[in-house]
Amino acid sequence: MKFVVSLLITAFAALTVWGQAPTLHIVTDVPNLPSDLYYGTTKVKPLRLRPGTNTPITINDSDFFVNQQYVDFLNRFPDQNGFNFWINQITGCNGDAVCIAGQRDNTSGAFFLSIEFQETGYLVERMYKVAYGDAAGSSTFGGAHSLAVPVVKRSEFLPDTLQMSTNVVVGVTGWEGVLENNKVAFANDFVSRTRFTNIFGALNNTQFVDALNANSGNALSGAERSQLITDLTAGTKTRAQAVRAVAEDQDLVSAEKNKAFVLMQFLGYLRRDPNTGPDTDYTGYDFWLQKLNNHGGDFHAAQMVRSFIVSGEYLNRF
Repeated sequence: MKFVVSLLITAFAALTVWGQAPTLHIVTDVPNLPSDLYYGTTKVKPLRLRPGTNTPITINDSDFFVNQQYVDFLNRFPDQNGFNFWINQITGCNGDAVCIAGQRDNTSGAFFLSIEFQETGYLVERMYKVAYGDAAGSSTFGGAHSLAVPVVKRSEFLPDTLQMSTNVVVGVTGWEGVLENNKVAFANDFVSRTRFTNIFGALNNTQFVDALNANSGNALSGAERSQLITDLTAGTKTRAQAVRAVAEDQDLVSAEKNKAFVLMQFLGYLRRDPNTGPDTDYTGYDFWLQKLNNHGGDFHAAQMVRSFIVSGEYLNRF
């Protein structure tokens, strides 16, 4: 999808810092994807126009909305088949506002649940959990208390997910091989990092597996634990493969799903960690996790996705 983008830069009053006027600068999260333009610390919003018209394009438009889901969750522009499919889900409502709202919720939620995200971004989140456990957070929801929260930060999650998802487009011929090669390369890099080796470098194989298993919430069965220790001792598995094995254990995939789903509402939609920006702790994260858990993981019933994509903080991005 191609947009004609016209930037309207308002003439700012004489703002000076130590005699120097603010300057224009571009902030780019992901190379080759849309960037943000700032004048000093003030974000300059683009006026996006339909080619050949004066009609503005907004996040309320189905094509821009669908495009943004690819950018926020898969870190790429859409492939044509996928783009057409999701557009049709929304435009098939024929203008019915209730139907459109429901299809926008469904479309956006589907990106978290997609094979592509589950095998890239969600795997990255689980590998951090297996290696480093949970972080400690605080919340005031229902009274002041502490809670375990995902340890990975957006500053880590984004570059690692980009590494895991490089050239992966599910449905394109050969995508499975590309993904597997990315997983192998990422896991090898992950276990070679100083943070990882400082923790696990001196551990024997039994201690190593037990540490990973404890961090995962004891996802491994007794037989799986024993087999992984045996494989490491025999040299038939590397430590990188062991981390993957625990991270890909189905018990962990199921147990961590809601936590990761809520986390992605902040990392993807709001482009920040849950305890930054307007938040000073994990009260918002805690609220949505409890609500999602109470509805059995049904994001429609919990109204979670809808609440984020109609929030002022999300809409203000555009």
